Amino acid sequence: MGVKGLQYFMDRCCPEACVTVNLREMARQQQASTTAPHTSNPTLVVDGMACLRHWYSCKDWACGGQWREYLDILKRWVEAFTSAGIRLVFFFDGVVEEQKRQEWVKRRRRVNGEISKIFRHIKELGDQPGRELFCLPSGLATFTPFALRSLGQEVFCSVREADYEIASYARQHGSMGILGEDSDFIIYDSAPYLSVAKLRINSLTTVMYNRQRLCQTIGLAVTQLPLLACLLGNDVVSEEKMRDVRNNAMAAYRKNSPAPYYGAPQGQVVLAVSQLVSSLWSTEDEETELVPQSLDLSAPRRELLKKGVCLYTLPGQKRPELCEISSLPSAFEKYVSPEILKACREKHAAAEGFMVYTVLCVGVTECSNTLEDEEDTELVPQALVYKPCRQLIYGLLLLLGHDGRIVDPPAIREWFVFPGNPLKEPDIVLPLPVSLPCDQPSLDLLWFSTGPDVSALRLTAFLTIFGCPEFSELYGVIEDALLAALCLVTYLVLQVQTLSLEDVDSYLSQAVCLRLKSSQELQQIEFTDSYRFTYITHHSRSCLSFRVVRCSWDLCTSEG
Repeated sequence: MGVKGLQYFMDRCCPEACVTVNLREMARQQQASTTAPHTSNPTLVVDGMACLRHWYSCKDWACGGQWREYLDILKRWVEAFTSAGIRLVFFFDGVVEEQKRQEWVKRRRRVNGEISKIFRHIKELGDQPGRELFCLPSGLATFTPFALRSLGQEVFCSVREADYEIASYARQHGSMGILGEDSDFIIYDSAPYLSVAKLRINSLTTVMYNRQRLCQTIGLAVTQLPLLACLLGNDVVSEEKMRDVRNNAMAAYRKNSPAPYYGAPQGQVVLAVSQLVSSLWSTEDEETELVPQSLDLSAPRRELLKKGVCLYTLPGQKRPELCEISSLPSAFEKYVSPEILKACREKHAAAEGFMVYTVLCVGVTECSNTLEDEEDTELVPQALVYKPCRQLIYGLLLLLGHDGRIVDPPAIREWFVFPGNPLKEPDIVLPLPVSLPCDQPSLDLLWFSTGPDVSALRLTAFLTIFGCPEFSELYGVIEDALLAALCLVTYLVLQVQTLSLEDVDSYLSQAVCLRLKSSQELQQIEFTDSYRFTYITHHSRSCLSFRVVRCSWDLCTSEG
């Protein structure tokens, strides 16, 4: 989420709440103050999604990204904390909750506009733009959890709003802080909120936003911050929904305080709404209300505010009946066993899988912005190129054991960002049965059974998805990474008629040649302008391509 104007207010109008801290010293103090046996180092909970732009500082990004150089950056970043005795726990977004879908769509459209500027720059100058038009390489958010796991780090993928899970974990485990860049961490009554944007990795210093000092400045209790956040506007309660409430609060504030606070209009808004919130709770009965009755609102807007306040309420902080969060039911529980649902949730939460959980438990999957030129009609959008592949993946998940003869097969709602898609509603995609050279196995057999026959069946299913079952004889002969690349290129050749021999050579050279070079050597590679343009327009989607490979590989070639 994110509270409109709150972090600006703290940075500009409430400097006493912005405290520069040394993370090494914070860790020492926490270690010294605990009375329990020192079984583990002080823990810092990291909002991985907020860190991606700070981690990816590689020079080349429009060509699909420098993976090995990026991995080295992550390694050095992690080592800076572990050498200071700080344990890191990473969280990444795992779902887009429906109540925030419209905000997700709004952001995707905004990024599409930025991508259009990138391609205009490329076509005019023949090179990628500077950091002012920077866009993260496609698929970076998907693969970074796997990179961190390879570095021995503890990584979680959220099954609901990631901010909520981060704040809950930090509170439950007594963490030393939350490292991120989201003003919602000020609102949650959890561990201290530490800014990743102001982090200096060499000295391990940053700014801590102190919620107690903020509350002292604006005259509120910590428990009143969630209502303040919702009235100011966030991803659930939009600015527009509560505009009249803020306008009335501003009118009352200016009447009682004619002198502007620090001359900043944003500061006046926060203070005005804070005064309104403070005035609402006048009796003990109202203190138990999520939204006091004295706030004059229509029933629908009151319910919206209650929903927004509940999203900031961590376990144990309110009476359960006020903010009861029901467990997410499976969208397709009649098609898969309870054991499958349990396994896919566990793998999803542990960042060991991709896409399966949201398909089975929500019936929805999405893909964010990728570097695609909306003015280039020759290239087929990646979402359409990989749609047949996804349909077969859905078929593996939902049709196995039914012989593909379901009268009313379940449909998946896809929110995929690509040129020409207005994102007004999801695309409805039906699963396709996977034709295997045997009787249709069950998904439970593929996931849980062992033995050479089952392993061979998994491999066959994986290769069939990409239209190359004859590659089975290469398994074990060449490395898995090369086999995956070969499957991908074969699939692209079959699906994209405009793919040229040069395109195929580029993909194969990435898979075969670049892996033999160090990150330092890769940084020295230079492209001619003509080749760079071809590389950018055709291969910026390579990371995204391997997202599909990763999902299929997880589903077909590993147990559980």
